[in-house]
Amino acid sequence: MLEGYAPGFADDALSMMSARTAGDRAGFVLRTLKPGMRVLDVGCGPGTITRGFVPVVGAGRVLGVDPEARQLPVGSTVDFVAGSVYGLPVLSESVDLVFAHALFEHLSRPAAALQELSRVLRPGGTLALSTSDWSRARLQPKTVNVVAALRGHYLLRRRAGGDPFAGKHIAGLVEQAGFREVQTHARFRPDMPYRELARYVESRLDAALSASSADRDQLASAARSAWAWSHSGDGSFAQCWLELLAVK
Repeated sequence: MLEGYAPGFADDALSMMSARTAGDRAGFVLRTLKPGMRVLDVGCGPGTITRGFVPVVGAGRVLGVDPEARQLPVGSTVDFVAGSVYGLPVLSESVDLVFAHALFEHLSRPAAALQELSRVLRPGGTLALSTSDWSRARLQPKTVNVVAALRGHYLLRRRAGGDPFAGKHIAGLVEQAGFREVQTHARFRPDMPYRELARYVESRLDAALSASSADRDQLASAARSAWAWSHSGDGSFAQCWLELLAVK
């Protein structure tokens, strides 16, 4: 299966990623960090979460890796390198903690990715993941148009090789990969306003219609529903993030 990044790199997606901080997105990780630890942030994007680990563990002991080199910051006290989760530019058993936020929902081969994360972790090291689960997202009101628009959104995620419900399955995959002491916690976070989410979904569906004829009727119907959603009244949205800690 082909693998891509369904949200893309438009201004709205980049703005959303750049607004993320360690305090907001990785609080469950910050509590486990100690000075001197070697930390790897996989799928780090613009590195705004990655930088938040430095005050705890010390400069020079944090590395951010992302396949999209143009996202990586320059002139930072943190080291950032381009690389794939399936072949990390990191020595085996050289990391104390591996962290990944909003990564596994975009992967076509999550089991292979977990094996690579296990490779770079030292024995007894910590795996920390935060993975979304759209099946548990809270939207009110959840109208017929909202449901239809999101169905198209999920189709785009799957076409890009991802799983919009990855948070539902991640704990089982981690256990199958040989990790132990797996702990999970569901956290609901208002990632963006209700109508902004509608516009975000609508823009992705419109772009997909312009770029491809595959599933055109289904995507066109979903895009019309997204337009109706974005032009309706206000509401509330909270994404479900499955936060996981495990030990190698």
